Amino acid sequence: MAKMTVIYKTPKDISFFEKHYYEVHIPLAKKLPGIIKYEVSKEPVISLTGHSDVFLVANLYFESLDAMMESFKTDIGQQCAADRRILASDDEVQIYVYDVKNT
Repeated sequence: MAKMTVIYKTPKDISFFEKHYYEVHIPLAKKLPGIIKYEVSKEPVISLTGHSDVFLVANLYFESLDAMMESFKTDIGQQCAADRRILASDDEVQIYVYDVKNT
């Protein structure tokens, strides 16, 4: 299984972010081909290493990294990537993709 973790810093306009994220971005992302699960953090996000600017963490799950990458090549995938830039610039978000294994 593959996972994408998206970490958003606290936005300048929290009410705009929340409205757009929950009403536009999540419904769009849930249309990604091959998405298995979409989860989002509940407030507060607490850092045990001193980071204080994390507002929201989202995790998207796919069958494999290849399936994830192919999904983001589709029209819906491109729309998701463009829409994310409405929510946060590249320096306001961290995005990680990786395979996961059960241990």
